[in-house]
Amino acid sequence: MKLYTHPLSTYARRVTMAALEKGIELETVVVDMAAREHRGEAYKKLNPYGRVPTLVDGDLVLYESTAILEYLEDRFPSPPLVPEDAADRARTRMHMKLCDLQLTPQTSTIIFPKRFIPKDRWRLDAMEKAKQEIEAHLAILDRELEGKTWLVAERFTLAELAYAPFLDFLGLMEIAPPPNVGSWAARMLARPSAQATKPPL
Repeated sequence: MKLYTHPLSTYARRVTMAALEKGIELETVVVDMAAREHRGEAYKKLNPYGRVPTLVDGDLVLYESTAILEYLEDRFPSPPLVPEDAADRARTRMHMKLCDLQLTPQTSTIIFPKRFIPKDRWRLDAMEKAKQEIEAHLAILDRELEGKTWLVAERFTLAELAYAPFLDFLGLMEIAPPPNVGSWAARMLARPSAQATKPPL
């Protein structure tokens, strides 16, 4: 099983964290994005979108991180990262989807320019709008987490793996998380899988 990845990719980090949590050995191939290897013909035969991660398992090629997370869960069900109860499994998938709708694009709008683009070229209006959307989402999450350790069924799940790489950037985005979210983020980011994959911020 081979994972095409990059150390600065938040989406690839999700998959690497899942593999560590499950003890899955992946052959990793770092895609040289600075050299635009992800835009080359060879890589785009694997992933037509020219992004990472891409997982190759025999004849199967997956290039969407949440699909990869769910595939690894199905392929390697122990230790489980989804609850057994059907309702809780649905809640886990709901939170993964909400993360990708309400947090990840907004985070990218802020952190990509802060990390890679000169300040005089930042789109400050778009960045401020994204920050407001993130804060609104975190307020909803804070209510969801009231009295809880984890989002679903009081256990670490794929929902946390979906969120963790993005919550690591709250400081860079100058966003102070509400208290329940802050404690939850600290717990997930203290896990060995998060510490082992922490990128340079």
